[in-house]
Amino acid sequence: MSHQQTESDVSIDEIPVDLDLVHRSEFTRADVPDEIESITWSLLSEQPPTNPLVVLKAARWWYIHGTGESDPVYCWAIEWARHLTTGEATASGLFGECRQYLRSLECEDTNQ
Repeated sequence: MSHQQTESDVSIDEIPVDLDLVHRSEFTRADVPDEIESITWSLLSEQPPTNPLVVLKAARWWYIHGTGESDPVYCWAIEWARHLTTGEATASGLFGECRQYLRSLECEDTNQ
């Protein structure tokens, strides 16, 4: 590995896993690593990532640190990866839920 790990910060395939954050029930946008934040916000842009592996990298982070399979960002990332691999239409409601959830994280950042 290219960086040293501590007991509360481990890495899986270069995806940081913050064990302290995993066990908290809430977090803010400031808790999201820069790379994951960049991928996450690009999922909501007009030109989202087209590489399913990049999308799945963000999905895995949100699954681990968010609310598991019900996390809105995880759900949208999985839906987008499915779209990329099958060409099927996406469930647009998941996009809206993801955007609303991320905006709520921004509000929490400004309130703290």
